Amino acid sequence: MHTIKRISKLPISVEQAWSFFSSPENLKEITPKYMGFDITRELPEKMYPGMIITYKVKPLLGIPLNWMTEITYVDEQNFFVDEQRIGPYKIWHHQHHFKAIDGGVEMTDIVDYVLPLGPIGRIMEPIIVRGKLKQIFDYREKRVEELFGKFIG
Repeated sequence: MHTIKRISKLPISVEQAWSFFSSPENLKEITPKYMGFDITRELPEKMYPGMIITYKVKPLLGIPLNWMTEITYVDEQNFFVDEQRIGPYKIWHHQHHFKAIDGGVEMTDIVDYVLPLGPIGRIMEPIIVRGKLKQIFDYREKRVEELFGKFIG
């Protein structure tokens, strides 16, 4: 099992952060363009436990993949969890936490993942996957700052 943890601070309220990040429609806005991220089914405006989200993504070499996640837990304005049901990972469990702080909100992402293919996946993780995930989270952090401004704490 591998874990990525990222903490970001934004100069907006918890309510604003929740409204933006809990809407699957906004995922495309904070995902690098080269990923070719597209939601493939209509979704309700409000997230709920059990909600299924399907996407097409091109994470590597422009090869399109189907990805299906389920929203498994929702604690309004505190956290939500999405888990992969179909996709490139053997396990993908992504926690999104929101906490009010002086001057804004602190968001914590914790992603636990396992690659498929046993020993091949273990070799690919440090060579390709870890760097790609870091790149995606770096892009998201930059894009979110463009959308909401820089946190001054």
